[in-house]
Amino acid sequence: MLIEAELIQKIKRGKPLRVKTGFDPTAPDLHLGHTVLINKMRQFQDLGHHVMFLIGDFTGMIGDPSGRNVTRPPLTPDQIAANAETYKAQVFKILDPDRTEILFNSEWGNALGSAGMIRLAAKYTVARMLERDDFAKRFKNSQPISIHELLYPLAQGYDSVMMHSDIELGGTDQKFNLLVGRELQREYGQEPQCILTTPLLEGLNGVEKMSKSLGNYVGITEPPQEIFGKLMSISDPLMWRYIELLSFASIETIAGWRREVEEGRNPRDIKVLFAREIVERFHSRADADRAQRDFEARFQRHELPQDLREVRLPVASGPMLLTQVLKQAGLTASTSEALRMIEQGGVKLDGERVSDRNLSLSPGTTAVLQVGKRKAARVTLG
Repeated sequence: MLIEAELIQKIKRGKPLRVKTGFDPTAPDLHLGHTVLINKMRQFQDLGHHVMFLIGDFTGMIGDPSGRNVTRPPLTPDQIAANAETYKAQVFKILDPDRTEILFNSEWGNALGSAGMIRLAAKYTVARMLERDDFAKRFKNSQPISIHELLYPLAQGYDSVMMHSDIELGGTDQKFNLLVGRELQREYGQEPQCILTTPLLEGLNGVEKMSKSLGNYVGITEPPQEIFGKLMSISDPLMWRYIELLSFASIETIAGWRREVEEGRNPRDIKVLFAREIVERFHSRADADRAQRDFEARFQRHELPQDLREVRLPVASGPMLLTQVLKQAGLTASTSEALRMIEQGGVKLDGERVSDRNLSLSPGTTAVLQVGKRKAARVTLG
């Protein structure tokens, strides 16, 4: 309750608060899990507060150990730079670019130098660091903890010092790091920030948190059909979790949907409304219309199985012949069978019958491939 009182006191001053959120650019795209936090930033923005979106190009080279039982490999500067550029573009799908300050923590992280990092490390103890749950478990189980991992919470907390943040937002797995920020601000003579944590969004399987590395994500820049199809694939219980954390529908509207489902309405109807909302948010209403028509044509009319397999095929370089794709995806036993099925009109690509036996697919392509009436998969190259 003490921190709540601190927040109330900050608000009562009547000045815009400096609201901080940071993301390490560990993957090239933002996904719906990220947007739980970014949506909250937009709410602060709409209330007139100063929103600071921090791209952790310095901390990304350390590697955030939050919630991990093994050391996270740090990224290279080139990987971080490329990912950071995509973050800058994608975040403005939610935030108002005219009212958002974009910052990079390499600005002050690189300037610390070895002497500065030692002085920073002197402001926190190993004992306090080992109170962190994931560190404590790894220490107890004699699993390695690299020294650089202990520096990560300090580097994130130092960001709060340099940004003079009043509030820092983060997922529940970031609570320790956010609290370190409060302590370091005190050490540097600043008023400590308040922290606000948001729940972690489970991935499509409903088990681990949404993550691109686990392949259980919905990217906000994915094609409309991909977003719509993935959201329609989640379980009915998980649907409510997604709606709670992602939908802009009112509490009353969501409560009404729950009552309707309890009274016999098909949960799929609600899932369609939600999937349309997300597609419209990141694309357009016309895209949502097309995505819904595409889904209904393929699934509700039983043109494809509802448990469509997801297959990712590595591509060395250049396009891959469709016959090779069909074989490697397990849709045909051989390329000769693939050729025969194409010649017989038994192969469809995104619902369209294929007649060109020399058709190739480029790296980065995602397509629904169907062979006959029983074999189908959503295949991504690269």
